[in-house]
Amino acid sequence: MSLDEKFQKAAEDVKKLAKNPTDEELLEIYALYKQGTVGDVNTARPGMLDFKGKAKWDAWNSKKGMSSDAAKEAYIAKVEQLIQTYGIN
Repeated sequence: MSLDEKFQKAAEDVKKLAKNPTDEELLEIYALYKQGTVGDVNTARPGMLDFKGKAKWDAWNSKKGMSSDAAKEAYIAKVEQLIQTYGIN
């Protein structure tokens, strides 16, 4: 199975978790997914009243410079850890 295939499978599996991960874990998988698919942040930071948007942007921006393949590998590992922690439906 190629890296992209494993990445797509992990993206599907994370939707099937038996329990919702913490906000911190959700931000981490969001940031790794965006870095793996889009690359470095390509948008302006959201305004001061958009707390959720800012948190997501900051998480993604924290991965700046990480290669797409490294982000995908980290995403797959994080999803596997979440599956072990929360189980899967």
